[in-house]
Amino acid sequence: MTESQKRRKAKNAYERERRRLHRLHRFENSARGQGHVLIGGIDEVGRGPLAGPVVAACVVAEGPLMLRGLNDSKVVRPEVRLELDAQIKACCVAWAVGIASVEEINRINIYWASILAMERALQALAASPDYLLTDAVRIKSYSRPQEPVIKGDAKCATVAAASIVAKVYRDRLLVELDRIEPRYGFADHKGYATPAHIAALRAHGPSAYHRTAFWRVRDAQLALDLQAVELAGLADD
Repeated sequence: MTESQKRRKAKNAYERERRRLHRLHRFENSARGQGHVLIGGIDEVGRGPLAGPVVAACVVAEGPLMLRGLNDSKVVRPEVRLELDAQIKACCVAWAVGIASVEEINRINIYWASILAMERALQALAASPDYLLTDAVRIKSYSRPQEPVIKGDAKCATVAAASIVAKVYRDRLLVELDRIEPRYGFADHKGYATPAHIAALRAHGPSAYHRTAFWRVRDAQLALDLQAVELAGLADD
């Protein structure tokens, strides 16, 4: 490939990304067209894992977030997420994180724990948004205008940014939990139901950081209890 071709390829890639980022702001632009200035995006991560808290983040932006690679955190590579996390925090008017604990997840269920984490993120903001974009949920305790967007983390720049901030924060929490409780490999799978995590659950039973209301955790505990009963029966023989 010649230098001219390389430059043309790089320019085309830049233009594609610029157009994608403009499309990613259509909900924010619509809100600004209605007269709103501070646009907030909120999202949670960690609804699916078997262990660890659920974490929500809210970001508040006064202008476009034209950050290369900005997207739903699930499709952004870990090293890029870290770079974007720093860029988002630097260019936003405000950002905050809210957490709902494992005990709260077990007590009120994962959906309401996710809402609780979002409410805490909103309460922790240094500046409240005029208009809030969410990932398909309505936060009843939030009194200002809001718009739930289905797959908002892939369609709204501010919601995508919030998903990245929440993901980076939660991943760091799970790495810390791995240092405290190393038997399950939290640093590797971040609490999700990987084969290695299920095998560790069946070997050791759930820890204090596991969501005992989730059927996979209960199933692993049952398998362990049955194994103990079988071994006790063999001992009796």
